Amino acid sequence: MNDPKEELTAAADAVSSQPLTSPQVEVEFRRNMAFPTLNGAMLQRLCSYGQQENVPSGTVLYTYGDRDTDMFLILSGGIESRLRVKGGGSKCFRILRAGEFTGELNILNTQRTVASAQTISVSRVSRISRTNLRALMRAEGDIANLIVSACIWRRIGMIGDPSIGVVLRGHEGSPDLLNLRRFLVRNYYPHCVEALPRSHEPGDSPSGMDMPEVELLDGRVLVRPAICDLADELGITEVPEPHTIYDVAVIGAGPAGLAAAVYAASEGLSTVVIEGNAPGGQAGTSSKIENYLGFPTGVSGAQLASRGHLQALKFGVRFAISREVVSTAQTDGLHRLLLGGGLAVCARSVVVASGARYRRLNVKNHDVFENNGLYYSATAMESGLCRDREVIVVGGGNSAGQASIFLSGIAKHVHHIVRTPSLEKSMSQYLISRIERSPCITLYTDSEIEELEGDTALEFVEWRNRRSGDSVRKAISTVFVMIGAEPNSGFLYGAVKLDKKGFVLTGGEWGFEATSFATSVPGIYAVGDVRAESVKRVASAVGEGSVVLSNIHRYLAHRRFDLAEQANSKGFR
Repeated sequence: MNDPKEELTAAADAVSSQPLTSPQVEVEFRRNMAFPTLNGAMLQRLCSYGQQENVPSGTVLYTYGDRDTDMFLILSGGIESRLRVKGGGSKCFRILRAGEFTGELNILNTQRTVASAQTISVSRVSRISRTNLRALMRAEGDIANLIVSACIWRRIGMIGDPSIGVVLRGHEGSPDLLNLRRFLVRNYYPHCVEALPRSHEPGDSPSGMDMPEVELLDGRVLVRPAICDLADELGITEVPEPHTIYDVAVIGAGPAGLAAAVYAASEGLSTVVIEGNAPGGQAGTSSKIENYLGFPTGVSGAQLASRGHLQALKFGVRFAISREVVSTAQTDGLHRLLLGGGLAVCARSVVVASGARYRRLNVKNHDVFENNGLYYSATAMESGLCRDREVIVVGGGNSAGQASIFLSGIAKHVHHIVRTPSLEKSMSQYLISRIERSPCITLYTDSEIEELEGDTALEFVEWRNRRSGDSVRKAISTVFVMIGAEPNSGFLYGAVKLDKKGFVLTGGEWGFEATSFATSVPGIYAVGDVRAESVKRVASAVGEGSVVLSNIHRYLAHRRFDLAEQANSKGFR
């Protein structure tokens, strides 16, 4: 049986990869996995974490949009879980009986619930608070795994139901619509897409408003919302506790950040992860990684990200999604991270794992076609835009190679363009061999794109061989750009020492201590792609994220008394 974490990613990918005009795909929903009945021994152990109550019939235990809901274990009677549907109203998702429990992914995080729960008869329940649930997840391994699996399968059932969730409405190929859709997919939020004919013009939509628009479950319509605004409205945003000082604040939820968070929380450190979009980072957009240890048939970046994210939730990591770090400051040994929107997070130590992003093409009008012909990832969503068409992949690294192999099974033909004379110095040999042997891929070395053409979207691309001077011009509407890396370190300027390219300098003469990941500021460490001289590979990023915890433990142990005194004096806990 497939891992439920992979099924969740597959369910989201299956929906997102369909053209906007296609009907909602059917996603297999394993009801027995979503709603297991606990045996007597498990019930007894679970009850020790809760408070037993007799609840009258018709009592609302929680409703749509609530945060931090308790988990209810049914001992007798019944609880109905309901979901809101498009156009208003609601429908039954499940009648829970004795031995079952309430909740889905929202009980593993602090996001708003997408379901409601109400007793349908006089019921006896064991109410398990969030605090006790976190203790349960640490201490009861078999029950924790069962709860996590059930929560994932319940969200799969929601994702696969076209009648629930928010509605994205817009024109196929719209860059703004693609951004909104990508955000919801990567956060596993139930939604569907309604396509409008391309002949529609802005202001000519059914609601008389510009596109795209998002119809919420309460009937309100958001017009061209920013990602952070949509996240706030849907409750995807998780607000850090303002009066808590975390042991570890991790900036970035890519492989390095997720590894650091999992190891920190599993070792008893209070941990918060700050992520501007969705867990996974740049690696989360990789179509398939085949040289990562333990996955002999390969794993997609999205699958790896979902596994790490859910693993972190299991250990009690807090996530602040859709919020960027604006600046950092240190006062009396405590670190204050200012987030977009004015929120702040305080921590005793910080792990900078903000990663890197692909560089833009050095073509004068590239910005005109971004997300409208130019893309920086090749996932199931983007691949749906180029089925049976010729496409271009630009870049000489493993991500570019993985994209070419993936797209060669979907597109009519892949033109792979690199500036270097060969791929040998930058790409793994197994990818080079596949590219060279594929009849659906043509490799252009010593070449670079010179011109992008199109009216409202990309239509033609011209590239030139720098040695021979020969040019090629083709009718191509989709280009995947995966060239080099620029660090996501803007918020660190003036705070820690960076090299000329903006990567964080660590260790040696730069570090506050003699360890590989220490920055110039005591208590701040850097791991993964954002770190200068790091190996730009997923496996090394995960390794750095896990190894840095030994440094943090030592740092906190030496300073815990002083930091505790400072925290108490400032009114934190």
